[in-house]
Amino acid sequence: MLQIEIDSGSGFCFGVTTAICKAEEELAKGTILYCLGDIVHNGMECDRLRNMGLVTINHDELKQLHDAKVLLRAHGEPPETYELAKRNNIEIIDATCPVVLQLQRRINRQYSANTDAQIVIFGKPGHAEVLGLVGQTRNHAIVIANFDDVKKLDMHRDIYLYSQTTKSLDEFQRIIEYIKENISPEADFKSFDTICRQVANRMPNVSAFAKRHDLVLFVCGRKSSNGKVLFNECRRVNPNSHLIESAEEIEHSWLKGINSVGICGATSTPKWLMEKCRDAILLANQ
Repeated sequence: MLQIEIDSGSGFCFGVTTAICKAEEELAKGTILYCLGDIVHNGMECDRLRNMGLVTINHDELKQLHDAKVLLRAHGEPPETYELAKRNNIEIIDATCPVVLQLQRRINRQYSANTDAQIVIFGKPGHAEVLGLVGQTRNHAIVIANFDDVKKLDMHRDIYLYSQTTKSLDEFQRIIEYIKENISPEADFKSFDTICRQVANRMPNVSAFAKRHDLVLFVCGRKSSNGKVLFNECRRVNPNSHLIESAEEIEHSWLKGINSVGICGATSTPKWLMEKCRDAILLANQ
């Protein structure tokens, strides 16, 4: 008989859960609620909340908005967003993740204390969280997307290194070691481990989970940065791993000769979606 296990460690992180709960609370009041950007990088969950009345807008649309209520998602926003909201009489429902908020404040303090230093952020260029972090430095921070980018830094000037909360710990450590080995003795270097452990700890957990099964279905939106990292880890330890956004993407040919299926996901994957994928497999195998 086919065994199916849903990874108990997968699903929304604390920050995403809080943002969605705040959205549901506001929508239950019957008022119009806008959300600046997708509340979570998962199309199915966004559709569910849209059906409840959540209106997703971008930054250009925010500029045209007045006398409204806007939710800021877990990724956080730069100071300019709060200033615009104040000018336009917009009520902010702030769902910025506490881990991200603390990181924003640290970067802001460091930049204010030494504006000549290189504030470096290891993160995905253009990602909402990274834009919020760069905004703390009046857009002077340097974003490095990967280890190779570290070579563009000026090793004769002070470097203060931070990380997007969902990046790889291993790659962050490699970047730290490179800077330590190459920075000028006259320059100051400090690194701050700002990677969220709730996310980082999922890497070894999802790796162990993927090893236990003949087939792994990794459920997440294709926009999810965290999802890409975790899926690559699944595929590394179990080549028979597939990334899917919904139950409709499951191919029956994957199940031939399979005794066990593991279903897991990213910090942006709702539990109900993983359960839907499980139910689709059970239905197909009746």
